[in-house]
Amino acid sequence: MCPDTLSGRSLPGSVPRAAVDPPRFDRPVAPSGYAWWYLDALSDDGSDALTVIAFVGSVFSPWYARARRHGMANPMDHCALNVALYRPRGRVWSFTERQRQKVCRDEAHFQIGPSSVAWNKDALEIRVDEVAVPLPRPMRGRIRLTPENLNSRAFILDSEGMHRWRPIAIDARVDVDLDEPSMRWSGRGYLDTNDGDRPLEADFIRWDWSRGSAAGRGAILYDAVRRDGTRHGFALEAGSDGQFRPGTMPKAVALPSTLWGVARGTHAASGPAPKIARTLEDTPFYARSLLSTHLLGTPMIAMHESLDLDRFRSRWVQLLLPFRAPRALAWRP
Repeated sequence: MCPDTLSGRSLPGSVPRAAVDPPRFDRPVAPSGYAWWYLDALSDDGSDALTVIAFVGSVFSPWYARARRHGMANPMDHCALNVALYRPRGRVWSFTERQRQKVCRDEAHFQIGPSSVAWNKDALEIRVDEVAVPLPRPMRGRIRLTPENLNSRAFILDSEGMHRWRPIAIDARVDVDLDEPSMRWSGRGYLDTNDGDRPLEADFIRWDWSRGSAAGRGAILYDAVRRDGTRHGFALEAGSDGQFRPGTMPKAVALPSTLWGVARGTHAASGPAPKIARTLEDTPFYARSLLSTHLLGTPMIAMHESLDLDRFRSRWVQLLLPFRAPRALAWRP
């Protein structure tokens, strides 16, 4: 069993650059803080999509939020592998939270109950062994992400350096091989990582984020309203070397709100106005969409998310969340 490695603080508050290396799963995480590793992918034919997020200190967990209300909480008691599969005939979702007894981390491997995330030489390999919710059904199989390149820069997202983000790969090959539900496809994907020393809702009110790539180039747009009332937004561009450089923030464009009333917005350069091509996830505080947009002088389909953290911390949303993010009993795998 892995020892508890969470007594220290996270990375220093100033992170101008990160080493060009693969993801590390053994980073220290501050009490009540978090770290996550995120990937998304779209199949080559555009019909299927997925997101996978491995959490230490699950930022959207009602159980972790409750623990923090009673003092500093141990993020290792709130780990989860969130897998969302978006198919033409419907969505499949799993997000089971597990305690430290069912979690093991080292530099290249992160075990969460029966599932795992590992860096193997030049690729990220995910073994999924979960149960979907709210209607129980097995999710089993493997996902492999092979980056075209690795980015060297990390970015600070708040004025105090408490929240950090590193886009690891703007462009990657993703191969999906699931037995349950039966899915086998390949497509293009993206990989990043975030970590923070405080809960997200302590320092952010909301944000819109999107990323897209085409012809070996990529772009990321980030627009956040911080808890101190300031607004923080930026555009990044990546070339064929995968390294991100500051870009010009395009003009703001409003998008239709979701059925739950979550506001969505983006930025786009000249050309046809961005449109929601497909809403993948519509929840009371979070939306994930595919955008038909125009960036880097090129039309592209971009992955887009909108997050409302005031909604997330509201009591009625916290009461709904256990149905989408259950917590495994201590004696269950």
